[in-house]
Amino acid sequence: MNNQIEDFGQSPDGKAVQRVALSGGGLTAHILTYGATVQDLRIDGVDHPLVLGAPTLEPYFGPLIYFGALVGRFANRIAQGRFTLDGVTYQVPTNWRGRHALHGGPVGTGQKVWQIAAASRESLRLELVLPDGDMGFPGTLRVSAAISLPGDGALAFDIRAETDAPTPCSFAHHGFFNLDASPDISGHELEIKAESYLPVDGDLIPTGALAPVAGTGFDFRTPRQIGKRGLDHNFCLSDHRESIRPVATLRSPQSGRSMRIETTEPGLQVYDGANIPPEGLPGLDGRRYGPCAGIALETQSWPDAPNHPGFPAAILRPGETYRHQARYVFR
Repeated sequence: MNNQIEDFGQSPDGKAVQRVALSGGGLTAHILTYGATVQDLRIDGVDHPLVLGAPTLEPYFGPLIYFGALVGRFANRIAQGRFTLDGVTYQVPTNWRGRHALHGGPVGTGQKVWQIAAASRESLRLELVLPDGDMGFPGTLRVSAAISLPGDGALAFDIRAETDAPTPCSFAHHGFFNLDASPDISGHELEIKAESYLPVDGDLIPTGALAPVAGTGFDFRTPRQIGKRGLDHNFCLSDHRESIRPVATLRSPQSGRSMRIETTEPGLQVYDGANIPPEGLPGLDGRRYGPCAGIALETQSWPDAPNHPGFPAAILRPGETYRHQARYVFR
């Protein structure tokens, strides 16, 4: 085994997990085959990580579930874990408050061991096959995720999938970012190119309406301090997948560091980490992560899209290729 790849423990079902080191464009990253997880990310000359992660594998099985993972086969929530596709109603596991599906179910792609298909100094390609019926979803889904440091301070994702039967398909990188190592990100500034967002009910399920951001606490069309708002909402970037383009910028006035988010996707889920437990979670470099220790900026299809015909389409059909690109560019 080359020194780029090291053993990193075992998954709950006994599969070997590996950690892969990448370096390029002024960044260094460590990627786990468990969940295609970005476990650590650093920029040259800075003595703290840019992401929240754990130094060992076990926290990802529980308190740090989803931290840095590639979640799917359908990222975010599906109301009641139920949807109808081509006249057939499907019930998938309800792992969110016992009533709804979240991030593909209790063993979604963020809790599976991916296979290394190719690795170089700057890039890694992981593959995963989700069988027909996995977590209740129809269709055998073949997924490929290329994670790379291609230069210019960018962490890049190129996610592709093909299916043999119609199926919901939406992936999201669920990294939590902190650009200055402060205890929380309330002082960071955020800008999002979105005119509307999705209001949610008490279970964080979209109501089906689109609401304008103008005049609300969701208006990030010009940079504003994040504060402590309890954000866990989808911002509507467009009504369909587009060519990759800049959609948001996160900035730390304290460090002067910024991160630009570019994506092909129609939605950006912003979660400010307000529900991280007050007692804290074990983190990198001996840190403890409390509420709002990092912010997740998840490029995605809109949540609960299979149940809303007016939302951007999120069904993949045989003969089509799902392709989701995202770049997090640090300055």
